[in-house]
Amino acid sequence: MASLRRAMCLGAAVGVATALATTGVAQANDLPGNTTAPAPPPATGNASNQELSAAVSRIKVTQTSGPTGGKRGTLSSTDVNWEPPPCWYEPAMTPEQLKKFSETGLALGQVSPHASWGGQKLWTDHYRDGKDAYNYEDGSLITRKGYDNYNLGEDGYFWRGVATDLEDPDSYGCERVMFWQDAGEIPDVPNAPTARTLAEYAYNKVKVPDTEIELRPTTKSTVNLPTWVWLDKGTFKDVKVRAALPNTGLWAETTAKPVALHLDPGTEDAEVFPASGDCAIHDDGSIGTPYTKANADKTPPCGIRYLRATDGTPYQLSASVTWQITWQGSDGTDGDLPDGTFETTQDMNVQEIQSINR
Repeated sequence: MASLRRAMCLGAAVGVATALATTGVAQANDLPGNTTAPAPPPATGNASNQELSAAVSRIKVTQTSGPTGGKRGTLSSTDVNWEPPPCWYEPAMTPEQLKKFSETGLALGQVSPHASWGGQKLWTDHYRDGKDAYNYEDGSLITRKGYDNYNLGEDGYFWRGVATDLEDPDSYGCERVMFWQDAGEIPDVPNAPTARTLAEYAYNKVKVPDTEIELRPTTKSTVNLPTWVWLDKGTFKDVKVRAALPNTGLWAETTAKPVALHLDPGTEDAEVFPASGDCAIHDDGSIGTPYTKANADKTPPCGIRYLRATDGTPYQLSASVTWQITWQGSDGTDGDLPDGTFETTQDMNVQEIQSINR
């Protein structure tokens, strides 16, 4: 089914004009029934408006709180089946912008995530001269009514679908030819954007700090003696990002809250404390208890005891922080998203010593 939809999603319009012979681009002499399977659309190719030539999202994501310096990375979802929304619609052009694009240069650009139109006449026929456009949407040939002179003088935007992954079969759910919507309104179409859409889009934009844990001993442990693990208070703080879709009033704030540190000693010849390997993150951002010589032989609230020495190849100690993800939207909606994790590893050498003098 996915291959069939891929083969049917190249947009075409009635008319004749000179156009580029680019694979995957609908040319001005492409009639319904003469469609072919397109390659991924070109990222650029029209000097008059490169944004329309690339089916990219205009969602703006900014971090509003949390650490910004040092090493940071993106989260991995704990739910292996969770995916961000495959596609949605966004405002793309004002009437004035579309007129300039259509009547300048090559007029090569995306009319939907998987369909490009190449040649001025395709654009002017449909958006200026009122001629119908034809394209396949969800496996059916759809006729879309044309526009009068780009809707100049009206207040609104032409909306177009965008997709996060063009190889995802579900990304073909936003193939409607770029269409008009009055200003201040969200179109009543499947896959119209919502606050949740923005929150889910922002999930992969959250940058969290590296997990740099404190160890005693530091890089060399001793068989059967505990290695204490901790982080001072304030080390981990909530990270909040705001995703806003221009010209819609839609926004969402996605918050990542650190809730646990998981330790994996890198070998089965070890014990972790607690036994689950999950060290709670306290309200002040601290983890575990700092090491002191007086407690050297005691069981740490967060730590590891190695039972076998390394033989020249260090163990790979893994420390991953679990981040709880929540969101709030401009329309009063809110909710939870799957927890995310961020993991770092470090070398651990373990020595065998028969007696220790303190």
